[in-house]
Amino acid sequence: MKEKVIAVFDVGKTNKKVILFNYNLKPVSEFEEKFSETVDDDGFPCDDIEHIERWIKESITKLISSDKYDLTAINFTTYGATLVYLDAEGKRLTPVYNYLKPVDDRIPEKIYKKYGGQDEFCRRTASPALGMLNSGMQAVWLKYEKPEIFSKVRYILHFPQYLSYLLTGKIYSEHTSIGCHTALWDFDNMDYHRWIKDEGLNLPEPVDVGTLHEVEIEGKKIMSGIGIHDSSSSLAPYFSSSEGKFILISTGTWCINMNPFNTEILTADQLDRDCLCYMSITKKPVKSSRLFLGHLHEVAVNRFNEHFRTRTDHYKSVKPDGKLLEICKRRCSENRFFFEMHPYSRELKEKLDFFVFKSFEEGYHQLMAELAELAVEAIDLIIPADDDIENIYITGGFSNNQLFIKLISDSYPMKHVYTSEIFNATALGAALVVLESLDPLKKPSLNLGLTRC
Repeated sequence: MKEKVIAVFDVGKTNKKVILFNYNLKPVSEFEEKFSETVDDDGFPCDDIEHIERWIKESITKLISSDKYDLTAINFTTYGATLVYLDAEGKRLTPVYNYLKPVDDRIPEKIYKKYGGQDEFCRRTASPALGMLNSGMQAVWLKYEKPEIFSKVRYILHFPQYLSYLLTGKIYSEHTSIGCHTALWDFDNMDYHRWIKDEGLNLPEPVDVGTLHEVEIEGKKIMSGIGIHDSSSSLAPYFSSSEGKFILISTGTWCINMNPFNTEILTADQLDRDCLCYMSITKKPVKSSRLFLGHLHEVAVNRFNEHFRTRTDHYKSVKPDGKLLEICKRRCSENRFFFEMHPYSRELKEKLDFFVFKSFEEGYHQLMAELAELAVEAIDLIIPADDDIENIYITGGFSNNQLFIKLISDSYPMKHVYTSEIFNATALGAALVVLESLDPLKKPSLNLGLTRC
């Protein structure tokens, strides 16, 4: 007898995966591909959407004919800040423009000026001014830079909903894709900002992220989800299985800190400190902050390796030394070595004299002490005044860094700090919201891979 499975297409900027989950939400199979980028109609790099479209359709066809799995449902999770434009016949009008594509500052400034200035607009939409990373500004850019194309636009979809549309032909929107630094959502009124209507943008009203639509593919009936933004999807398993309120610290090139339980309105000062709001699967704001942790770590470690003539991965062998840490913490209180002393320092000093360190180990302790200080400053930005958060979950690359874990744990002695290891957490969240709609009574036990620090 074939095993019933939910297929999740997890489309990242680098890797594209399709992961199969059984009805206990255990991954049973995974296929991964890397696609070469192409260029858009201006010659700027972008994802090859035609390749992605073919891959999805071919993958579904293969799964339907599988002798091992019974494909019952499909969902999609993708990176955010990406729009797709359709004409009146439902055909895609443009490439999928890259959110790193530069935009003339005068275009978003037109919007800011109309609606209270940049600070108020960004506060109200919980979106720092990030150019094309504010997906709403992509639509404005298309309107003013390519008016002939824009005049044909009938529907505007976020990327996850477009991939679902390929199967269902249905126009949907949902809160997690709207609420990720898009500049589209008015968090004061919890509705689209009025500039959307004023600028003539046709955006669908959001529906529940667990919405399913039945499709028939090659004679087989399958339930299709409407897609979900990847950051919000990665939070979903913790909503389902965490005992108590939590902050999720997702580490890698960026350290993204997310607090789904902070109901305070985002302030202008927090926006200046690189905070924003996502939207959770429960349609609530998720206050978030970030730090370029992995990048800063990589640059500094490379310079260490040059000075001490050590291997690229030598830092992985460094064990926490209590005495060294105390020395480094005292040094931080007087004068940081790697970063300036002012709060929220974000750039490495240009001139670093590594001869002050007797060994790689001493220097690395100093680096991690300072990086942990910066991380704590960022985390504190999303902790409310009436703090009742019980748990901190640390995921990603730095969850294996013993120095980082110890320093974060020491900084929050009144909270339970855990490392959490969930393989394919983003895809798991997308499967979870589908299963909850398919079978509301089924409550599979999720293993969050927790280790108490």
